[in-house]
Amino acid sequence: MIKIAIILGSTRPSRNGEAVAKWVYSNSWTSKISTCRFWDEPVPPMMGQYSKPHTKTWAAKIDNFHGYVFVTPEYNHGIPGALKNAIDFLFTEWNNKAAGFISYGGVSGVRAVEQLRLVLAELQMATIRNQVLLSMFTDFENFSVFKPGPTKEQSVNDMLDQLLAWTSALKTLREKGTPE
Repeated sequence: MIKIAIILGSTRPSRNGEAVAKWVYSNSWTSKISTCRFWDEPVPPMMGQYSKPHTKTWAAKIDNFHGYVFVTPEYNHGIPGALKNAIDFLFTEWNNKAAGFISYGGVSGVRAVEQLRLVLAELQMATIRNQVLLSMFTDFENFSVFKPGPTKEQSVNDMLDQLLAWTSALKTLREKGTPE
């Protein structure tokens, strides 16, 4: 069975992403919502020698899934530091998996997704084309209450369908593992 996780990229207490992640979760077959936090390992993640209990827990959680939906805001034309940090502290756990995106911001989080695509490519992940873009002006009442437009549910379904297809297609690579 294919397991997909929703990764919530913001750690801010007043984040809008939590409502978005719950909306996706309630409208899909995804398995879990995970929130990022800061990591502090002394050895590069490619070595796979995690020493901190919280990193080992995060690694086991991420390794357990076959694909991911990243829900990310755009902060200062980029991805949140906590999300980048959480991604960077693992390596092989991300390899040969697929990623889809739901972003939000003043310009719908487009630049954050562009950056995420570059980062995830280096981790040997396949990023799918379909993405869900949410505008702070039209999909959030008073910039804080999530009220997606009528076409957004179809966008989520299209993205999830494509994510499932790519996740399934990468199964053979995941089973073989990453070449040394």
